[in-house]
Amino acid sequence: MKPGRILRHALTPAWRVRKCFPAALLGEIAQRIGDVERGHPGELRFVVEHALELGDLLSGLTPRERALEVFGLLRVWDTEHNNGVLIYVLHAEHAVEIVADRGLARCVAQASWDALCRQVETEFRAGRFGLGAMAAVNGVAQLLERHFPGQKGGRGELPDQPLLL
Repeated sequence: MKPGRILRHALTPAWRVRKCFPAALLGEIAQRIGDVERGHPGELRFVVEHALELGDLLSGLTPRERALEVFGLLRVWDTEHNNGVLIYVLHAEHAVEIVADRGLARCVAQASWDALCRQVETEFRAGRFGLGAMAAVNGVAQLLERHFPGQKGGRGELPDQPLLL
């Protein structure tokens, strides 16, 4: 375990996430998610976690592993068409992970999701949280449009409002 990683998480308070993702930005993200879901078959959740617990850090939990945990805990997988997509941000590391349920993962390669994650991480590292968040949601929309052209969204099974953990 790298001591720098523990320190980075310990020094990332929850209030900093609220400063980087203020209510107005969260509203914009929710609005954009709603728009995307009406035009595409995916159900999106946007989650920002300020830092990991010490036990998780000591066990070596990676941002990807935590994203998979959150995907399960929030039941993003529990949609009628197995079309949930989690955009997970671990703020302490400016790490972004996208987890797609099996209905979408069969059609969109993980490499495409990963490339989008790296693009969004670049924005976050530069302090452009609004641009990064919108790039994430818009990037998911573009991938869904490319792989599911002409398909309209469903009934909005997951909340559009971003979640801060």
